[in-house]
Amino acid sequence: MSLTSLKPLLEDATKRGYAIGAFNVVNIEMIRGVIQAAEHLNSPVILQLAEVHLPSAPIEYMAPVMIEAAHRAKVPVSVHFDHGTSFESIALAIKHGFTSVMFDGANHSLEENIKLTKEVVQLGKALGVTVEAELGQVGGAEGGNKNIDAHLTDIEEARTFTTRTLVDALAVSIGNLHGQYIEEPKLRFDRLKQLREYTDTPLVLHGGSGISPMDFRACIQQGIHKINIGTALQLASSEKIKSFCDAHSIPAYFSIMDLALEGTYEAVKEHLQIFMSNDKA
Repeated sequence: MSLTSLKPLLEDATKRGYAIGAFNVVNIEMIRGVIQAAEHLNSPVILQLAEVHLPSAPIEYMAPVMIEAAHRAKVPVSVHFDHGTSFESIALAIKHGFTSVMFDGANHSLEENIKLTKEVVQLGKALGVTVEAELGQVGGAEGGNKNIDAHLTDIEEARTFTTRTLVDALAVSIGNLHGQYIEEPKLRFDRLKQLREYTDTPLVLHGGSGISPMDFRACIQQGIHKINIGTALQLASSEKIKSFCDAHSIPAYFSIMDLALEGTYEAVKEHLQIFMSNDKA
């Protein structure tokens, strides 16, 4: 149990037909909420820290807490660095003990993305760290469903990319978006099915907050075995905190902390059950 790399979790999820929930955390309340939900459901889980959140959640503070929480957990926990955009940031995460990393080179040309990803994969393999990469561009939900087809992961490029980089997991764009959806997401299951047929690399779905349980299950059936959730945790906690603050003229700070933990716990528990990872630890 406890701290593990992502690779064995992906292998088990692929073999048994479920997805591992990967939850972006930015404070100790969220970390505790994720672990408590995973332990309650006897589910493997991934704690994630995204590079974009480092100004608010510095890695030198977050990493020791995340890793200690993983060590103490009663279920397998991978500690993952999300959307690293440079070799330097990836190396920093590994230095701080992250057991898996995601290099995001989707804004580069295919050849440049392959080159940079191969460098990260070589580092990861040397140190026993699982490496995820992205192909196709997962945009922001604030833009709605416009022009999604232009950013879908290309099938032939996916085969070329995974063959040449030997990456452990591939984040794909099939109509999923980061953030809070302003309209119902339109996932391209036909593209996902083709991607599954063209590569044996475990596939990852980013931008999971707001996707329906039915669509999540359909994604898992078509080869998605890691699903990223971030916004849903923030919204669940924010709603509880807002209601509490509206009802109290001087809201107690420790009560607010408890509500952040509670909101995270409830959102994670709900998603782990949808992902069918309960009792898979």
